[in-house]
Order: sequence, then C-alpha cells, then structure tokens
Amino acid sequence: MGNKKLSYLKMMICILVVLSLTLGCSALRRPSPEETPDREPSEPQRPSQEEGPSKPAPEDSTQKPKLPEILGAGQGQEPNLKVFIKDENRVQEMKMEEYIKSVVAGEIKNDWPPEAIKAQAIIARTFVLDFIDEKGQSKFGKAHISTDIEEAQAWNPQAVNDRIKKAVDETRGLVMVHQGKFVKGWFHSNAAGKTATPKEGLNYKKGDPPYIKSVESPDDSPKIPSDESNWVYKTSKAKIIEALGSMGKPVKDFSKVSIAEKGPSGRATILAFDDTRVSAPDFRVALSSTELKSTMLDAVEMQGDQVVFKGRGYGHGVGMSQWGAYKMAEEGKKAEEILSHYFEGIEIVNMWK
Repeated sequence: MGNKKLSYLKMMICILVVLSLTLGCSALRRPSPEETPDREPSEPQRPSQEEGPSKPAPEDSTQKPKLPEILGAGQGQEPNLKVFIKDENRVQEMKMEEYIKSVVAGEIKNDWPPEAIKAQAIIARTFVLDFIDEKGQSKFGKAHISTDIEEAQAWNPQAVNDRIKKAVDETRGLVMVHQGKFVKGWFHSNAAGKTATPKEGLNYKKGDPPYIKSVESPDDSPKIPSDESNWVYKTSKAKIIEALGSMGKPVKDFSKVSIAEKGPSGRATILAFDDTRVSAPDFRVALSSTELKSTMLDAVEMQGDQVVFKGRGYGHGVGMSQWGAYKMAEEGKKAEEILSHYFEGIEIVNMWK
C-alpha cells in the first residue's frame, strides 16, 4: 500500500512539472496578426535616416499675375470694366465676360470652328488685362478700355450669337501668361504661311518677348478670300509722299522704290524711296493698313506716277493667325494647342471662375 501511494505521488509531481513548463512557454510566445484580427492598426512605418523625410505632393508652379488694382476686383473675382463706347461717346460699365463676347464677335466670324473662337476669346481676355496692366486706362476719359479699334479691339454686340456665347463661357476667366505676366495678345487675319517677330511685323521697340517666334502657319484654307491670299495694291506717288510726310520724312519726289531689308519671315522691314529709308510696318500704317494689307511683299515697282505693291496675307503677322487657327481647329486641334503653337512657352491660367 505504501508503494502505491509513493507511485501516485511521483506521477502527480510529473504532471505538475509538465503543466508548469507548458504554461511558461505559452506566456513567452507573442500572438501572430492572424490570431488578433480585431487589434488596432500599427503606426505607419517612418522613413529611416537614409530614406529621408517624406516629400509632399508638388504644388502648381504656375505664377498667376495679379489683376490690375485699378479694376478693384479681388483675386479670383470677375472684374467690372468701364468701357468707352466710341460710336455713342459714352462710358458703360459691364462685366468682363460680357465685354469679351462683343469683342470676340467683332474680331472673328461667328460661324467659325468653336476651338478657333475659343482661342480668340482667350486672346481677347489676355489683351484687355495686359492693356490695363500696362496703360492703366483708355485715352478716352476715365474708362478702362474703349471700343476704338485703333486703341484696343473691335466691338460688335450685334454679331454675338450662341456660338460666341458658348465659346466665351467655356473659356471663362482663361488668359495666357508667361513667367507670371500677361502675354501680349497679338493676332492678325492671315500670316501668309509664316508669322513675324514683333520687331519685324510691328516695329516693336521694347524688345521681342521670348514667347513670340516666327513660326509656320497653315494659312491655306480654300475659304480664305482671294484678295487676302494674293493681292495687288496700286496707289499714287502723291499719296506715298503724303504718308512719308506724316512719318517725318519730307520727300518732294522720288523715282525709285525698293524693298531694302527683310525680316526672318520674309516680310519687308525697310522700304526705300530713292535714298529715303523708312520702317515698312510704320509706313503701312501711315499709308493705310487696310489697303496695304501686309508687309509680306513679293514686289514693289514704279508704273509711271503710280507705285504697285504685290503681296500676300493680311495684317501685321505677329502672334496668332486667325486663318491658321481656323485650319488647325478644322483639323481637330484644341484652343490651347492653337495658342501654344503661336505663343511659345506660355501657360493658360484661370483668373476667375
């Protein structure tokens, strides 16, 4: 009996030892994630010193110019414009976008491809902001700008249709900028295949902006009027002498006329009347920019008491060619693509919603 009790005690001791060892091992083992599905997520892993700090998402690098202070509008707000209506000799206040619709209708045909009209709308908006930013106000009274085509842009409220409204609405607030400044919104009707630099086409004296280059322009639509593609302009010596006089070049008579110098696009930059040399772009304006349609001249010659100019295209040739924009829009190009073709390195930003 004593031996049986001893054996029983030994067995119980062994069982207790085994249980003790088992519990000790369980306490030391950490549970796996699979065994704790409801636990709180751990903190995100922090980068090591070698990896460096995490980088924030890049910000928009576009530098938006400030609206001219004279407009009295805050950033992101559509400004009101005081517009001198030349034909009515009065100043009218209106929203910028209302003004733009009438300008676009005056500057481009209202049945043209939508993307060409949109490009014109962006240019029109850019033009007026640059004008006010540079000059402060119109030469007419206390208006910001006028409807005088010699000072600013054309104006035709009667030609505003649904096509114009839609193009302006879909480009609302969009302008061209370059390095934080409004772009010079130059445009013309027909570049005759190649645009001009500002110095070449306008005798611009402030230095050619970096975003304006001489570029190829698809001015070959069959819809271009024939008198814009190739034209001949004849005028009298008397009218030439009058134009030269208005330029401060008093000439009594001349027997020879020639193209003395040409620019990068092939346009005449200097014309010579005997030994009197004048800027071709300035002479075109003094004579008549609607009659001497461009300085893309193929020939100039005397015919008795008349001077004959033979040329191509219509306008000064700087910036966007409207007929080039027409062709590009027909080919499926968007307004932004059209403008980026004629204005190198520009950005299109939204100034107000």
